[in-house]
Amino acid sequence: MKLNNLVAQIVVAPNFDHFSTVEVRSAYLALNEDKSIDPNDARRFVYTELLKLVNKGWLKKSVSKKKEITSFIKTEMFEPDAIDVNPNVDMANNEKALFEATDCLNETLVNRLNNYKNELITGLGEAEEYKRLCEQFPKLKSTLQPRYNEVREHNSKLLGSIKAVENLI
Repeated sequence: MKLNNLVAQIVVAPNFDHFSTVEVRSAYLALNEDKSIDPNDARRFVYTELLKLVNKGWLKKSVSKKKEITSFIKTEMFEPDAIDVNPNVDMANNEKALFEATDCLNETLVNRLNNYKNELITGLGEAEEYKRLCEQFPKLKSTLQPRYNEVREHNSKLLGSIKAVENLI
């Protein structure tokens, strides 16, 4: 597996087991001779390099529930000797891959957003129909009310999902 020389040097360190992208980025910036590198670009580059290890199964990606911070943990499959240190792999070479990954991510998010919106429209129609049925057939209210409440709750969750995806886009 080809990996940037500095990122490989940081990740294979035996005392470096549970870490975040920002921690690797900080070490990367400290070790890098080019001091003009933008920290945000460096973070994206490091993240792309770490994902290579995740996809290989050598790192496990973990997201904390409280603060939603992504961290990486070495798995039992992690093989430092199998990492092909490639000093020529730098941020410029990964820019294209990062751009393609961003395009794919945006497309995925737009599709997800459209699905949520379609589901919300369906749910709104369903809730309105339950409300009309309750008004038209008051004897069915005890049967229809729980379904109406369930649809409303689901719609509220969908609105939250829509807002989250829109913020990310």
